[in-house]
Amino acid sequence: MIFYEIIIAMSFSDNIVSRSLPIWLFIYLIFLVLLGKSQKEVLQVKVGVVLDTNLTLADLSLRAINMSLSEFYNTHNRFKTRIVLDIRNSKGTVVGAAASALYLINKRKVVAIIGPGSSMQAPFLINLGNQSQVPIVSFSATSPLLDSLRSPYFIRATHDDSAQVHAISAIIESFRWREVVPIYVDNEFGEGILPYLVDAFQEINVRIRYRSAISFYSSDDQIKKELYRLMTMPTRVFIVHMLPDLGKRIFSIAQEIGMINKGYAWIVTNGIIDQMSLPGGPSLEDMHGVVGVKTYFSRSKELANLEARWRKRFGGEQLTHFGYWAYDTATALAMSVEQISNVNMSFNTTTNTSRGDNGTDLDDLGVALSGPKLLQALSTVSFKGVAGRFLLKNRKLEPTTFKIINIEESGQRTVGFWKSKVGLVKRLGVDQIGTNISHSSRRLRPIVWPGDTTLVPKGWEIPTNGKKLRIAVPKKDGFTNFVEVTKDANTNALTVTGFCIDVFDAVMRQLPYAVPYEYVPFETPDGRADGNYNNMVYKVFLGEFDGAVGDTTILANRSNYVDFALPFSETGVVFVVPVKDEREKGEWVFLKPLTKKLWCMTAALFIYIGLMVWTFESIADKTFRTQRIIEKISNVFYFSFSTLFFAHRKPSTSIYTRALIVIWCFVVLILTQSYTATLTSMLTVQELRPTVRHMDELRKSGANIGYQKGSFTLEKLKQERFDESKLKIYNSPEEMRELFLKTSSNGGIDAAFDEVPYVNLFMTKYCKEYTIIEPRYKADGFGFAFPLGSPLVPDISRQILNLTEGENMRAIENKWFPGEKYCLDRNTTDTPIQLDHHSFQALFMIVFGTSLVLLLIMLSCRRYREGRGDMNGDPPNNPEDDHLLLLLLMLASRIYQQRRGNIIVAKPNPPGNGPDGQDNARPNQNRDVNEGGQGANETGGAAEPADTEHRIVEVHEGVNFGDGDHEANRIGKVNLELQRQQSQVRRRCNKLFSEKNMPLGMAAPPPRMHLA
Repeated sequence: MIFYEIIIAMSFSDNIVSRSLPIWLFIYLIFLVLLGKSQKEVLQVKVGVVLDTNLTLADLSLRAINMSLSEFYNTHNRFKTRIVLDIRNSKGTVVGAAASALYLINKRKVVAIIGPGSSMQAPFLINLGNQSQVPIVSFSATSPLLDSLRSPYFIRATHDDSAQVHAISAIIESFRWREVVPIYVDNEFGEGILPYLVDAFQEINVRIRYRSAISFYSSDDQIKKELYRLMTMPTRVFIVHMLPDLGKRIFSIAQEIGMINKGYAWIVTNGIIDQMSLPGGPSLEDMHGVVGVKTYFSRSKELANLEARWRKRFGGEQLTHFGYWAYDTATALAMSVEQISNVNMSFNTTTNTSRGDNGTDLDDLGVALSGPKLLQALSTVSFKGVAGRFLLKNRKLEPTTFKIINIEESGQRTVGFWKSKVGLVKRLGVDQIGTNISHSSRRLRPIVWPGDTTLVPKGWEIPTNGKKLRIAVPKKDGFTNFVEVTKDANTNALTVTGFCIDVFDAVMRQLPYAVPYEYVPFETPDGRADGNYNNMVYKVFLGEFDGAVGDTTILANRSNYVDFALPFSETGVVFVVPVKDEREKGEWVFLKPLTKKLWCMTAALFIYIGLMVWTFESIADKTFRTQRIIEKISNVFYFSFSTLFFAHRKPSTSIYTRALIVIWCFVVLILTQSYTATLTSMLTVQELRPTVRHMDELRKSGANIGYQKGSFTLEKLKQERFDESKLKIYNSPEEMRELFLKTSSNGGIDAAFDEVPYVNLFMTKYCKEYTIIEPRYKADGFGFAFPLGSPLVPDISRQILNLTEGENMRAIENKWFPGEKYCLDRNTTDTPIQLDHHSFQALFMIVFGTSLVLLLIMLSCRRYREGRGDMNGDPPNNPEDDHLLLLLLMLASRIYQQRRGNIIVAKPNPPGNGPDGQDNARPNQNRDVNEGGQGANETGGAAEPADTEHRIVEVHEGVNFGDGDHEANRIGKVNLELQRQQSQVRRRCNKLFSEKNMPLGMAAPPPRMHLA
């Protein structure tokens, strides 16, 4: 055939050449013939399009599809296939879309359908495509509900609405809003996002208080009525999910009734934001301050080139994100069709001729033979499109980034982005993974909220035209200091007072906004309590009350139904038992002040002091050495123990003994005073001790235990394996007191188990008669209860902290709990207070160390004398032989006589009346000797009695003692010995006197000396 055509062309060329036509025209004609033949060989593939061509969005998308195919085949002119579009108008209805799809499949035999334009039209088309194996490719049906059809022949070449849910929840979490209200269109498009919103908000503990579904066909009055209803609710955060035509009406009416004002927060999905640039969308003025989530496309080279070509071809009309997806959808379909160019594109049609009047067009529905291959090709195609990388996952595109915009009067302003696996960021390219959520609001640029303010709305408020909060208060018969409900018999006016009520009122006054509320007694119509505290908490959970205030303990099981604010009372559950007076009595009570160890150490120290005194005196006193051993022991230990009463009258001979006794008397003084004080306390002070010291004793003894009516302590006692028959109920502190007085033997109780606040109130009245015992159980104290997710809880908790840290809380406590408030901390000891050795350990060490130092000094002096040869065989019998002691005695005598002015200057005696002046010598001598003995005692010397060999003599240089050679020789020897000792002492003492004083060598000899 081709050869025949070439021959004809050659014959035609001969005629042309014979007529002298240009050679180039001949070549051009041959090219046209060959080109026409090649076009006849291209496979045309029919693809249907179902859109509402009357809408601007559909019109723009259809232009994008045609433009995509045209540009694609211009750049891929060697492809064997060409898509031929068969466009049908759905006329904006579900029936129109279904009829168009059925016509395209049955009549036009299309291998694929692009569309439909909305999620409402998609379900029938999806089922139709699944039955005929014709892929339905939609770039604008975004409802997640379409996935529930589970049709493998439905391709979503766009993002579904659930993709933006995490971006919305991140915004809600960043501003710490606890409640939201979604406003959505009442159809498949609006309802599809709700399950995903609920799941996302549960993850961040955000409550959906109310769901506002508005029909597309609602009138303005119906919309206004619904918005007024939202105004009466406390929630002020609204999430709007609908298409622009309905959204325009919603925001226009909201602006009219004052809902686009300060305190409100509006968040819109991409269903509105992505189409705001289209004609007829919501006005910027009505949406001033709204925050929106917008689909984000990166500014790629392909996108920039498409926008340039679009403006050149269509002028100022702006292409939307659906137009971008439509452009890429056509490209993907063209590439997939080319991949299956060798596949049979026909239908397997089975015509039912016997259907009669009962049959439908669906009975003649064929099956596309190319469907499975085309579906596989579409699922695997991948290329870089104008909307980003085109790659299907689970038959749909998955987004990675959304733009967060803030609508102002001047237009849209980008305040941040949301990225998968990252969250909110101010700008792209910044990795902020791990940023603390408490600072996540800083990850967005400043936002202008409704009312033209940058102050973030708190997300809720009590509406002025709404009802007051109904706060439940328990009806109590006792412990009315906490909560008391009374009604006036005449006016039936309700009065609620108590510690818990005053705390709640003070907290609500401190809130930065007004919250109207009223107290509602939790009682039956006849005025009795309507159950226990668990029932009251459960009524709050059911919504019958907006909160519960009173002495409601925070428990784990209750927190499953309500949210508690921070506790405002003391925490803990304790046992209360009576106390008894156990003052020390008995004949051996005098031994109780000191422990056994301290008694033994004290006795040992007395013996030790006696031994040290024995050692010192045996060296210094010759008389002591001559005594019998029995006398020595009796004298030493009598002296030692007499210091206990400071009755040691006999002066000690050794200066070391005196120094030791001074220290020892100081220790004895402290020891005796401490002993006396402790013994006095034991005999006179009342000592209260619990009758039972531990809970285990109560369980073993089978004593009766009291608990408060309606309290959770009953379950706690059962958990501790107490016999339920031994548990007694009381309603007030007075009943509790009466049960204690009866005791278990008379049907009363021996212990009570209750919370610390109640125990404090009880012991305020009976503090000295009762105490608490171990163990002390933990509890979270009293708290105010509110419904789960209540936005009041964080603000009230903060105000409770402010109240408890200030003086107002103390004033409230003093008002309701006057008197002794801290009996719970009163000590009750199980054993009497005794003095132990640790208290006197330091004093005992001082005595021991001092005695050892004195002993070393004495031994050193003795060794020094022995080295100088001053020891004449026997040990010295007087401390005056020790030069160091002699120096001290001389200095003491000199100072004493200077103060008294009686230092005697040496001068010769006047001659007597006898021959040579000796008649009066001996009487003078005897008088001086006696005076010397007296002077020695006055100066501290150790004058011996007359019957001993020690004599005290006063000597005056130059005195004439008269006749008598024997007496004169003896006196001469004494003078010589005295002069020798004085010369040694003077040499040592001269160093001790300044130049201002007279040296000892120039002074008269001491008037009194002890001589051996």
